[in-house]
Amino acid sequence: MTSRPPALAGLPLLEDLPPLKGKKVLVRTDFNAPLTKGPDGTVRVADTYRITSALPTLRWLLDQGAHVTACSHLGRPANDSYDKRYVMTPIRRVLDELCPQVTLLENLRFSAGEAANDPAFVSDLMDSFDAYVNEAFGVSHRAHGSVVGPPASLPSAAGRELAHEVEILGGLFHKPARPFIAVVGGAKVADKLGVLEALAPQVDTLAIGGAMAYTFLVAAGHKVGNSLVDESHLDQCRRLLDAGVKILLPSDSVALPSGQPFGAGEDGAGAMAATTFDDDIAEGFVGLDIGAKSAKSFAAAIADAKTVLWNGPLGVVEDSRFVAGTRTVAQAVADCGGFTVVGGGDSVSAIEHLGLGKKISFLSTGGGAALEFMEFGDLPGLKALRNASNAPKGKR
Repeated sequence: MTSRPPALAGLPLLEDLPPLKGKKVLVRTDFNAPLTKGPDGTVRVADTYRITSALPTLRWLLDQGAHVTACSHLGRPANDSYDKRYVMTPIRRVLDELCPQVTLLENLRFSAGEAANDPAFVSDLMDSFDAYVNEAFGVSHRAHGSVVGPPASLPSAAGRELAHEVEILGGLFHKPARPFIAVVGGAKVADKLGVLEALAPQVDTLAIGGAMAYTFLVAAGHKVGNSLVDESHLDQCRRLLDAGVKILLPSDSVALPSGQPFGAGEDGAGAMAATTFDDDIAEGFVGLDIGAKSAKSFAAAIADAKTVLWNGPLGVVEDSRFVAGTRTVAQAVADCGGFTVVGGGDSVSAIEHLGLGKKISFLSTGGGAALEFMEFGDLPGLKALRNASNAPKGKR
């Protein structure tokens, strides 16, 4: 048998399942797709990617002669109970067109037992099934019933897309081509510090943008006006700045006076023009994007890299006054000749919006799961699979 990449060691794949002809297989998918309402009032799926990405796994199982049932959550139903806004009908309509042989259960989160990993819920979910497949990397960081419950009792496997996510993201830490740069953005420094600390020993350069960069700038001795700063994490930021890794922080910022509206709908006619500050930001202003000099510096580092990881926007991208930094970085990642990975919904959306998706080596839509995997090197859903009875011997 061909040796597996280190990231997949001990993880059961589809080929590790027992013969499936005539067997019933439950597939945990991530069909939490965006919905839109048409002119006739019919709710439709706005983007079918999450459905189409599961098709190779679903069709492989059908080709083996299995009877396949998919299950997924959709949205965030209040109080984990029935909510007609989140019924699976629009998803089922698309799935019936693409893979009509597959049955789709109703929204898992209509039951409180899903999030609570209630044994009774898991037992009912698994009833009559002979095998289980996890094809939902995006929720594998959650110890929910449909994610961690079935592998304890059923022969189980990682789906094709989940295995590919694990192989690519895990492979970033196994002899990456160098120089290796990670570009990390986002609003809350608390959400990304763990990831940054995990990346620091692995990469040659960390480029930090987004609102969380202002906490780092204060830790480095700069003034950032009224920008978002997390005082409780300044010491951690200082330790990271002193850790010996090359860190790129914004050298200029695009800002608005404190109290001025920004975000969706605030970039049209009559909106206040933004101000660019070199180095420190004046009191009374809020930084909302990296400036042109910073974006050029980030882009130059990306251009020289052999491996690039980008996660998180570098400004308030829903407002066109603060999208330039993210756009420049997106173009630099697309133009880079190295191996490029873009993870997280906002980063992927920026790449797709600019029509650059086909120029990226790997687009991860894992979101929170991708961040936790990079921080901890494992996820509850992956641990559950490696503990399944049919998992190959090796790392667990």
